[in-house]
Amino acid sequence: MRYPSLCLLLAALGLQAAPTKVFILVGQSNMEGHAKVETIDYIGEDPATAPLLKRMKGPDGKAPAEGEGVWISYFTGIGEKNGEGFGKLTTGYGSRQDPAKDGGKIGPEYTFGLAMDRAYQEPVLLIKAAWGGKSLNYDFRSPGAGPYPRTPTDLEKDRHPLENSGHYYRLMLAHVRQVLANPGRVCPSYDPKQGYEIAGFIWLQGFNDMVDTNFYPRLPKGATTNRYAKYSDYMAAFIRDVRKDLGVPKMPFVIGVMGVGGKDPGDDNLAFREAMAAPASLPEFKGNVIAVRTGPFWDEQLGAIQAKRDKVRQMAFELRNKNAKSANADGKMTEAQQRDYLKEYEAKLITAAEAAQWKRGASNAGYHYLGCAKTFALMGEAFAEANLVMLKDAK
Repeated sequence: MRYPSLCLLLAALGLQAAPTKVFILVGQSNMEGHAKVETIDYIGEDPATAPLLKRMKGPDGKAPAEGEGVWISYFTGIGEKNGEGFGKLTTGYGSRQDPAKDGGKIGPEYTFGLAMDRAYQEPVLLIKAAWGGKSLNYDFRSPGAGPYPRTPTDLEKDRHPLENSGHYYRLMLAHVRQVLANPGRVCPSYDPKQGYEIAGFIWLQGFNDMVDTNFYPRLPKGATTNRYAKYSDYMAAFIRDVRKDLGVPKMPFVIGVMGVGGKDPGDDNLAFREAMAAPASLPEFKGNVIAVRTGPFWDEQLGAIQAKRDKVRQMAFELRNKNAKSANADGKMTEAQQRDYLKEYEAKLITAAEAAQWKRGASNAGYHYLGCAKTFALMGEAFAEANLVMLKDAK
């Protein structure tokens, strides 16, 4: 969905241009983005998404498109080794080993930025801050969530020190402020006379919280409460805090609701999705917070192939460990015999066509949406559409 830029109207009337539009994208590994660029052409195999692929291609129809008027600053790293990569938006701003170097991957920032480039004549600046394996309950904990309540296991294992709680919230905030102190460093088309407008915040996170049985213990069978209810509280506090800290009380906020596993992800995943989406229903957030479900963007065909690949890995494990029900229960199979057995097992389970489809469309594990560019591209466009809806309604 496109919306005509207010700037176009102003230009037609001979009035001044609008400020640079700033969008902030934050989260953990799926906001980093683990879809290899080689999987982009797979998008064209589905008639429903073939038009999306065309929008992702440059003038020659082959090379990936570059945003004409959109720039990005990407802050990421591992441990204390954090750094920035910046420039005109193109592919390669997904997960990076070296923050300053093209990682050969895309996340949702790519199609999100291209969509905003189509929507606005004025410059667009994306500020992305994402790190793999980070929770909301501890790593991104914002001030409004209160002090982190260390669990008995935390105390026993001497982990999650209080002074590090919210460390990545503070890192993210510091980077946003650093970029906005001199937007022209990243965005050469920035006009100081027009300034900038923080026009949206996109959040894509959740896996670490979902699998955390230490902080979100499993409830007794038959319990009617959601074990992840605290996540909803922390998400609401995060939204309030980041708006306060950035000085934008009604800043449009998109919650990218985790969708790994697609339509049949399991009970825990479903419960977590509801906890993630819940803040968007609060009266105070009506019209300025939207929860975008990403489950529908999961590639079900690749997911089915992934399930078969998991069976192959399980069989390899059973052979190595002489599982009583495996063909190597007596432990007499050599490593070469195990490899031959596994190769035959895989050939019976996964067809040649499925193996080829996997190679074209997937490049990572299930918790990274299979590293499928089609999924990340659809997410980016959906996030942009939701953000534009809120901006349009606000005006």
